[in-house]
Amino acid sequence: MTDMEYLDQAETLLKAVEANCDRMNDESDADIDNQRVGSMVTLSFANRSQIIINLQKPLQEVWLAAKSGGYHYKLVEGRWMDTKGQGEFFAQLSQQATAQSGMALQFAA
Repeated sequence: MTDMEYLDQAETLLKAVEANCDRMNDESDADIDNQRVGSMVTLSFANRSQIIINLQKPLQEVWLAAKSGGYHYKLVEGRWMDTKGQGEFFAQLSQQATAQSGMALQFAA
């Protein structure tokens, strides 16, 4: 994959995360504060915990940092998959956001 292809796909992922936060804030009491600075999105929850998602351009990866640890994702057949076999990005983000916020949160591509 070229650098431009990676950036296009990674940008789509970040926009999806932001759109999911907006949707959940509109449809529930989620109150997720999402802030974007360049290629990093920070999700802050009411209990002050955070999830940070950022792009690692030299590696063509997306990294997710949560209370439970850090996860690295590469694009495989159109899906962002964990490099250590921990599953797909949006499934993991949903799991981590649910654990940290204390309410069921579902992210999707």
